[in-house]
Amino acid sequence: MRKNKGCIFLFLLTILIVILCFEYLPDGVAQEKSLEQNNANQALIVLKNLELPAKIQGEQIIEHTGFTLSYNSNWLCPNWVAWELTSTETQGVEERAKHFKPDPNVRGVKVVTKDYSNSGYDRGHMAPAADMKWSEQAMRESFYMTNICPQIHNLNAGDWKELEELCRTWANHYGKIYICCGPIVSSNPKRIGENRVAVPDAFFKVVLAFKNNQPQTVAFLMANKPGNNSLKSYAMSVEDMEIVTGIDFFTNLPDSIEQNVESILSLKSWIW
Repeated sequence: MRKNKGCIFLFLLTILIVILCFEYLPDGVAQEKSLEQNNANQALIVLKNLELPAKIQGEQIIEHTGFTLSYNSNWLCPNWVAWELTSTETQGVEERAKHFKPDPNVRGVKVVTKDYSNSGYDRGHMAPAADMKWSEQAMRESFYMTNICPQIHNLNAGDWKELEELCRTWANHYGKIYICCGPIVSSNPKRIGENRVAVPDAFFKVVLAFKNNQPQTVAFLMANKPGNNSLKSYAMSVEDMEIVTGIDFFTNLPDSIEQNVESILSLKSWIW
């Protein structure tokens, strides 16, 4: 009988140890899962701003419904304009706005549409109105003069427009893309209008997409002059574009990924 009691005692003790172990292990697993979730949440926060480049000294950051811009008070036009474009947003039905207006958020001199009148230059959108058709407010704000640069008509209505259309095709194909574009202005630019708006020498656009969850990038550089060329002829790596512009793009990507993806130009990875 004593032997049986001893066996029963050992059995119950074993059961107790097992229970205590199971009670301890889930806490550790829960802590690990909690840490992983925190890291995942942090990653998601970063991913929301992939379109934004690094800060520029002296800039004024202005956030609008559909895009963010860095305003240059010397040029009186943006350093860059950045936005995320989804496949759903390309299907918007909002009518195109009719009037260009000063941006109420600008500190200091506000460019007016009259500054472009009889200048020989179009009021060229950086973030296209057609990318903002998903929201009446986003559409209206895309006509703020902070989103506009003096652009040769042939470029504005030609290759630049064709590139905008290609980006919408990419947004539909990849589900979502991240875009940053803007002017390249010389140290002593031509100026127009009473407020002396700087005329860019060229324009850049960089694009980030995820293909099968793998990031890929491409950049385009177009001179502010007439032309009609294949879009591929304007393409270059984002790394090379950073050298041209002095802007550090897609800084919210992890450094190892950013450096690798920006140094590669693989035109065959994109649909054309």
